Amino acid sequence: MTTAPTSRTPETPASEPPDRPGVSRRRLIGWVLASGTLAVAADLSSGAPSASAAVPSPPQVPEIFDLGDLQTNSALPTSQLIRIDLDEDGVAHFAIPRMEVGQGITTAAAMIIAEELDLPVDRVRVTLAPARPELVFNQLTGGSNTMQSMFTPIRVAAATARGALLRAAATELGAQLSALTTKAGVVTGPTGATLTYGQLSTLAASTEDVAVEVSLTPRREFSVIGTSHGRDDAVAAVTGRKQFTMDLFVEGALPTMVCRPPTLNGSPRAVRNLATVKAMPGVTDVVTVDTGVAVRAATFGQCIDAVRALDVQWNGGPVDGEDDESILAELRRAELPMVVPKVPVLASTLDLRVEFMFRSSAALEPNCAIADVRRDRATVWAGLKAPLVAQRNVARAVGLPISKVTVNVVTGGGSFGHKLFGDAAIEAAKISKAMGKPVKLMWHRADEPRQGRTHPMATSRVRATMLAGQVLTFEQRHTSVVTDFGHGLGERLTALAAELPANLGGLSLSQSIFTLTQELPYDFGVVTQLLNEVDTRFNTGSMRNIYSPDVATANELAVDQIAKRFGKDPYSFRMSFLRNAKAKRCLQAVAKAGGWGRALPKGVTQGIAVHTEYKGATAVLVELDTRPATVNRKIRDAVTGPRVTKAVIAVDAGLVVNPRGLEAQMMGGVADGIALALTSSNHLQDGHFLEASWDNYFYTRQWNVPPEFRCIVMPSDEELPGGAGEAGVAASVAAVACAYARATGKVPTRFPVNHGTVSFTPKSFVPSVPESPTDGLSYTS
Repeated sequence: MTTAPTSRTPETPASEPPDRPGVSRRRLIGWVLASGTLAVAADLSSGAPSASAAVPSPPQVPEIFDLGDLQTNSALPTSQLIRIDLDEDGVAHFAIPRMEVGQGITTAAAMIIAEELDLPVDRVRVTLAPARPELVFNQLTGGSNTMQSMFTPIRVAAATARGALLRAAATELGAQLSALTTKAGVVTGPTGATLTYGQLSTLAASTEDVAVEVSLTPRREFSVIGTSHGRDDAVAAVTGRKQFTMDLFVEGALPTMVCRPPTLNGSPRAVRNLATVKAMPGVTDVVTVDTGVAVRAATFGQCIDAVRALDVQWNGGPVDGEDDESILAELRRAELPMVVPKVPVLASTLDLRVEFMFRSSAALEPNCAIADVRRDRATVWAGLKAPLVAQRNVARAVGLPISKVTVNVVTGGGSFGHKLFGDAAIEAAKISKAMGKPVKLMWHRADEPRQGRTHPMATSRVRATMLAGQVLTFEQRHTSVVTDFGHGLGERLTALAAELPANLGGLSLSQSIFTLTQELPYDFGVVTQLLNEVDTRFNTGSMRNIYSPDVATANELAVDQIAKRFGKDPYSFRMSFLRNAKAKRCLQAVAKAGGWGRALPKGVTQGIAVHTEYKGATAVLVELDTRPATVNRKIRDAVTGPRVTKAVIAVDAGLVVNPRGLEAQMMGGVADGIALALTSSNHLQDGHFLEASWDNYFYTRQWNVPPEFRCIVMPSDEELPGGAGEAGVAASVAAVACAYARATGKVPTRFPVNHGTVSFTPKSFVPSVPESPTDGLSYTS
């Protein structure tokens, strides 16, 4: 049910408490754009305060200026290019320069517009903008930043539209502005005469761009923002009507797949049976590209048959012969030293070293793209969170100017960092150019974990020194395979170098991102968290929550062990040492709601953890069942292992636009956390990953999901949204890890905990994909 806005007058709102640092309640500037019907935009580029000057200066960088601040500030100069159009039917249209991947941003954006424009939510249409080079740094989806960076520009644009409609209505009705009210897309005059937004859209249009002052609706008058609202695309998604990339019809674009090398990042040397494969049923083209041998056919089933039939001579890959242990040995050699001696005089020392395996960041939707490359132009359709970078890379790949490349952004079926990269779009463009025909490229499920992006293998070492019931120092040294940030964040860092904290000087790109995201919310004396990265041979990405799941897991395991040294309960210890008020409130909420310390059956334990990031906080309490009957139970020939039977998460994400959407995000974050702690990883063996598809990559299954789940959205007096998309992951992994340690009496030092067991028979590497399914009901991948 849509909640309609209450009626409002155009009078200047009463003074409100100051906004959170970054946006004040000053008068803001909007633009009425030259257009046939009403078109408006926001302008936040003038007089924007420096985030670093407005936030208090606690010890750690992210609490002063974090990755969210970096992204928001870099978007400000082009905020006036964010526009809303109102058509003659009174429907508002907004092409959001971000990508919807299931996180609900189109719904949230529609709610913001409806709130400020005083229009029913179902009268707002939010679509995805194509690549717009003029937006510069204002078209990247990541880092839990969409609502942070878009909230005020969208509101200003919508408020500008409402003001223009009111001025046009005042003229038509011969009334004072202050005598007019709006409700649900209708303006009412003092005599009761009404005009709809549709009737006013042409009258309110401007023949030239005009700057106008606007005042935003005070939070106390919100009637849409902060109420739970169903996804605007939910019905279409569950009924199969929603259009993803593979659902689009592009004239001449036929199914296309790639035969990929047996080892990571190998390359084709020769095709021994090219003529035979070209003659197979439905096959139209077979070409060699740098990533493999591409086949275009009438159906995807025919593509799979042709891929399996190819006899390819392969060049080796850069990690041939490598395995988990050899890469771990490389990481150990690269670990930065601790500063505090291991056994300082009088104090005691806690040392902990934790290893994290490679993990696939594949989403439910496989990598896919449509490309039509001609001699003088190229057009691609794909799920892209950094479309401007993809546009540039496609142009480079096919040898065309950027201005001749059109990139259309399509809703994605998940991302988890995958769609920050234009891998499929670039590959499709190369194939289309080589074939001279449009292609509809889809990666096979087996391609995703074997050749796709992974979360890097890493180690995290912690050393804490303690004396007289206090923690004097807390050092963390995180060592990782290089995380690829080639999706635009580096350019933002360079552009905003003058605004960054001074102690980022001289750091690499990865170290800067690490420093802008990692914080420890405890009073633990001198705290240092450092990153070192090595080895660029792997395809990596900033999977959901980037470094935080690994870093927080190591930290929270250490916190539990410190509490044990002090003879304190893990919850009580955290409450005593937490300096972050939001984290404390979240921790209290989950402890109360989850019944921390309640009597449990033998073999069932609780774990609790907190995490702070993006100016917000989360806390998670879980109950883990490690009883033999649970651990040894088999489903589809797979041993289930420990099961989280209960999860309670509390989140403080500032002002919440759509509580229902936030709850869904937290549910997904908990599912991610359970997988990262217990089951999901890639096994590297002899230069290739063993996993191939979902039937042997063990993301959280239905039988892993806790039957009891609760999300507590903490009340907040913030005036701006905080980061939420990634907020649910780190504390979830850490809570499950802590519960596992309490259950076994031994701190786990390798994650996921089941990585040491390969419980499946690896699929073939040659051919690179399994046979086409003949019965979808019995095919598990």
